[in-house]
Amino acid sequence: MINFAQFGNDLYTGRRSIAFVQRRKLWYSLSAVMIGLALAGVLLNGLNFGIEFRGGSEFRVLGVTNTQDYEAKAQDAVGQAGIPGSVTTTIVGGNTVRVQTEAAQAQTDAARTALADTFDVDRASVSSTLIGPSWGASVSQQAIQGLVVFLILVTIVLALYFRTWKMAVAGLTALLHDLVITVGIYSLFGFEITPSSMIGFLTILGYSLYDTVVVFDKVRENTAEAFRTKRMTYADAANLAVNQTLVRSINTTVVALLPIAAILFVGFTMLGPGTLLDLSLALFIGIGVGAYSSIFIATPMLVQLRSKEPAIVDLDRYVARHGAKQAARDAARDVGVGEAPADVPVTVGADWAGADGVGEDSTVGRRPTGLDTTGAAGAAARPVHKYAQAGPRNQPKRAPKSKR
Repeated sequence: MINFAQFGNDLYTGRRSIAFVQRRKLWYSLSAVMIGLALAGVLLNGLNFGIEFRGGSEFRVLGVTNTQDYEAKAQDAVGQAGIPGSVTTTIVGGNTVRVQTEAAQAQTDAARTALADTFDVDRASVSSTLIGPSWGASVSQQAIQGLVVFLILVTIVLALYFRTWKMAVAGLTALLHDLVITVGIYSLFGFEITPSSMIGFLTILGYSLYDTVVVFDKVRENTAEAFRTKRMTYADAANLAVNQTLVRSINTTVVALLPIAAILFVGFTMLGPGTLLDLSLALFIGIGVGAYSSIFIATPMLVQLRSKEPAIVDLDRYVARHGAKQAARDAARDVGVGEAPADVPVTVGADWAGADGVGEDSTVGRRPTGLDTTGAAGAAARPVHKYAQAGPRNQPKRAPKSKR
């Protein structure tokens, strides 16, 4: 059985690592496919805007005891009242029929009477609401303006907080990624877009931004340490940050989706269409997409944008040149081996490692690689005497032995 606590600890310490940054082309390809499907859905199916955006008349028939064939009954009643165009009919709360039609100012009374007779309820149980197209256009314009202002403020805040515009661009790319895919899902499945859905869209953008900022903050911390110690490339430090925040992102997403899923279930099975269902549906889709973009899109995009900066290029070159030697020294120190033992005979040849590299044909200042540091008896290796470290020429002179 998988120990998730140990798995998360291994991801945080670096003992295990998932190549989020290194495999960014794979994640880009998956996102490109999802965005392509979303745009195809919008172009082919369009968006199902609610009556608040397109304008029209809405009738609600309360206390309906028999909802069988309610769509056909509503269509016939609206036709009898002389209202042209398409009719959208849904069940709200189990015993309420909601009928949406084209704007019908003169036929409102006739439609109420026809619906009351068709569903066998009192005329007072049929309410009507008229929404003009100018109000819907105003709502659409304000929603777009709010979205544009939100994206501009997000860009400015990210650029000031992280002191680099490239983090702002990466975060904004992730937000647009979430928005396009969420709207595409609405188009593909024909979900209705209402003002509550627009509120949900803005909410999920805020959630995705929050998750991205948490990851970017860890990226900034790790990359600053990489520039200081020069033991890790910028890409590796950023990838470690994503691994370290992975478990937190998953836990936060699951905790957020569980209550929203419960609201969705109640909305679909009991309440029917309404503000609660529209808002929860947008949140459920957007939070899932936002968690994906924070992990798989934002940080890889940031690394790609900054990969050509001179400081990062110099860091990558330094780590590539000295990383192997530093790793070997760290490994030797971890097992308690300082230098080669003094009592082991030195072999002249190509299999030597020194301060300048591995595999140089020299006998001065170097020790053989692959040396058995445990000895014949398996004891721990002794450190090399300080006079033997620089070769035989620097060893102290000893008095000649007596010939007698």
